[in-house]
Amino acid sequence: MSGLTHLDASGAAHMVDVGGKADTMREAVATGRITMSPAAAIAIRDGAAKKGDVLAVARVAGIMAAKRTSELIPLCHPLPLTRVAIELTPDDGGVTVKATCATEGKTGVEMEAMTAVSVALLTIYDMGKAIDRCMVIGGIKLLEKRGGKSGTWRAPPPAT
Repeated sequence: MSGLTHLDASGAAHMVDVGGKADTMREAVATGRITMSPAAAIAIRDGAAKKGDVLAVARVAGIMAAKRTSELIPLCHPLPLTRVAIELTPDDGGVTVKATCATEGKTGVEMEAMTAVSVALLTIYDMGKAIDRCMVIGGIKLLEKRGGKSGTWRAPPPAT
């Protein structure tokens, strides 16, 4: 009907059958950012938020989210993740989150990486909202994926 992999010939949603695909090493890297007031950024960076160590909790939340992606995203395959790494880079205007997810399997881990980033950012918002309710989450995107039949893909560099 539409050429979309999650729609059958009649247009009904379905989970893609990956049974015939070979297991390969797969990795995906995603990023996103939360911007905030300097006061919130300093408190989060310095571990001075009233709710505790925001960055440590956000890291754990991102890892947990990656592991539960198939429960959150309809039609997403459950995957045995072999690695989830969350990098949090605070600065004077917010925090950038980068997630790397890996598995050896029949389908990629792009959704796991983007889910990890999203939930880590939401956790930062939740723990920092007492300082700044105007924080903005954005720029969530896939940076790179490796493995599978299509090989390596990298996002084009941002326009200048």
